[in-house]
Amino acid sequence: MKRTSRYLCRLLAPLTAAITISSATVAAEIDQAWDETLKEASGQTVYFNAWGGSDRINGYLSWAAEHLKNDYDVTLEHVKIGDIAEVVSQLEAAKAVGRNDEGNVDLMWVNGENFANMKNNGLTWGAFATTLPNAAKLQDSASLTMDFSVPVDGLESPWGGAQLVFIYDTQATGNPPASAAELLQFVKDGGRFAYPAPPVFHGTTMVKQLLHELTDSKEALSAPVDQADFDAVTAPLWAYLDELHPLLWGKGKSWPASAENTRQMVDDGELDISISFNPNEASAAVRAGQLPESVRTYTFTQGTIGNTHFVTIPFNAKAKAGAMVVANFFLSAEAQARKADPQYWGDPTVLDISTLDAESKALFAAIDLGPWALPIGSGKTLPEPHASWAEALEKAWLTRYGN
Repeated sequence: MKRTSRYLCRLLAPLTAAITISSATVAAEIDQAWDETLKEASGQTVYFNAWGGSDRINGYLSWAAEHLKNDYDVTLEHVKIGDIAEVVSQLEAAKAVGRNDEGNVDLMWVNGENFANMKNNGLTWGAFATTLPNAAKLQDSASLTMDFSVPVDGLESPWGGAQLVFIYDTQATGNPPASAAELLQFVKDGGRFAYPAPPVFHGTTMVKQLLHELTDSKEALSAPVDQADFDAVTAPLWAYLDELHPLLWGKGKSWPASAENTRQMVDDGELDISISFNPNEASAAVRAGQLPESVRTYTFTQGTIGNTHFVTIPFNAKAKAGAMVVANFFLSAEAQARKADPQYWGDPTVLDISTLDAESKALFAAIDLGPWALPIGSGKTLPEPHASWAEALEKAWLTRYGN
């Protein structure tokens, strides 16, 4: 037996050495390719089109811009956007007239139906995300490879995690509703609640959340909407909203402008519960003096919708190398830890912290979420419906309830 093992070792040794040499060669080629990317990126200006409605996010991007300039000689310009769908439409127009280079958008904050539209219409550049050195630190999660049930295929790079959560003031509300049925009873009993009107993102997400809980055809949500009997799948949702809306703040006639608006309304005593798509939102808001220390965060008992948000490079971006450097920096432990800290943003990381070195782990260990954020490990995450459901639900909602 020992003789056979020694023979196998001698037989396999050349093959093992060849594999080792081959792996080393591939690694060296990857390093060389990234070095070339860094050289090309130096001196470039990256126009990053991203939502500009949050002072904390804007401040975080200013910090990132400073580091990118100092460390890589890349200038990051945050182009503040209200709705990224408008940028997608601009790219569609550019594609239609053959403007295939020298575009004015180098990097975009995107996910869901907007990414699906970009992928379907050839508006993304290529599988750049798989070539980023820091991609090796990412979590092994389906939400990083499937964006609203649409395969990512390396066309966008993960940036942060998100989950629908509810924030309430324990001084005003002792036992918050933890299901759609309980929410309806809560407002019947005089509880104050409201959500933004679709197509505002958080409003659409709330509608999807209710649909996921109320429909008897949950399996239909993971496939394109045109493969389902839309009326049959959504009938319980509309019946529920017909009963809910007259009892909400605004009585179905007016709606909060945004999720941030619902948070302010809780602080002002107009609402008992606000919504957010950031499990750490309350922690950041308390530290900023935007909510009282008596608030807490929770999810529905059966879970709430969660997803990953990404950055992508358009097909005609002018500074593609610079955009790759920015996307890779966004995945660094330093950038992810600062983003996860409620003092600066509070956006959950997409990194697998267990794979990081001791110094990087210490950055995350130092983050204090306080008692206001969603407790780590709590709150089951439900999958997003297929991207095509968002637009269909928004149109149907507006037809029924739009003012």
